[in-house]
Amino acid sequence: MCIDSPAKHDFTFTPAMSLFVDCSADAQLEELFAKLSEGGQVKMPLADYGFSRKFAWVSDRFGVSWQLNLPSE
Repeated sequence: MCIDSPAKHDFTFTPAMSLFVDCSADAQLEELFAKLSEGGQVKMPLADYGFSRKFAWVSDRFGVSWQLNLPSE
């Protein structure tokens, strides 16, 4: 569940909570990476980190954290 609050707070999004997406194809992963990182921040670039074929961690332009994964076969 996600909520939005009209009240002003001293906090914003944090990478302590990420949306994790398993992609079904390399092309899907590449497209999501390009779109989500545009205007955002790359925390871990697309690479093989040993726990999957390809993985990336980005924050989008709104500060929402995304972990993008291409699972090992």
